[in-house]
Amino acid sequence: MNLDVKKEAAKQVIAMMTIGKDVSSLFPHMVKCMETNSIELKKLVYLYIINYAKSKADLAIMAVNSFQKDAKEKTSPLLRALSIRTMGCIRIEKITQEFFDSLKNGLQDYDPYVKKTAAIAVAKLYTISPKLVIEQDMIKLLQGLLQDTNAIVVANACAALLEISNSTGKNYFKFNKGANLTKVLSAVNEANEWGQIFILEALSTYDPKDAEEADQICERIVPRLSHYNPAVLLSAIKVLLKNIDFIVDVSAR
Repeated sequence: MNLDVKKEAAKQVIAMMTIGKDVSSLFPHMVKCMETNSIELKKLVYLYIINYAKSKADLAIMAVNSFQKDAKEKTSPLLRALSIRTMGCIRIEKITQEFFDSLKNGLQDYDPYVKKTAAIAVAKLYTISPKLVIEQDMIKLLQGLLQDTNAIVVANACAALLEISNSTGKNYFKFNKGANLTKVLSAVNEANEWGQIFILEALSTYDPKDAEEADQICERIVPRLSHYNPAVLLSAIKVLLKNIDFIVDVSAR
């Protein structure tokens, strides 16, 4: 019952797991340790469950209720995000459907950290249950995140939609000339370099409606040509080459 002793024991289990020793027999006991308010202990237990969930699929079902409970924890965005991230890493088809309600709530959470974590979790679960992701309207929720005010959320939504689009060969990006496209273009300036790459790759899939819109996109993207990261630079060039053909050269008239 002593929390410090419990945490120390969990650390020893993770240490043995890390060096390759089989500690899967402790699965039921580790799952019981999820019933705690300690974030540190939960992180250790979640790490253990991710590692052994596939080999102990029947026992992994025991942890579903605890994951769902943690995903609804109103006072701790960190705990909600941690739970959702772990759900995305447990790729077992027969229990994946149990996670979708929690993921839906995560995609509509008020905290950006939870939303950006949920976006990536959806992309991971798509590799296991693509049919369920589509049936549960997860794609539409991801598309809605493109209008989010947080640049990291927009970047992760782009990353998730890119992965799903590449898997299906279908373009799931829906940009429009209004707030949607403006928000995405604004996010390029605010996101970190890896976020910029995902956003730029998303923009490279979009065909502008007219020369004015193409010019607007190019104007926003040109500053990325001076970026020190070559991946950002190449992604920016990709967007510019896509849009430059749509721009009307007034001097050539």
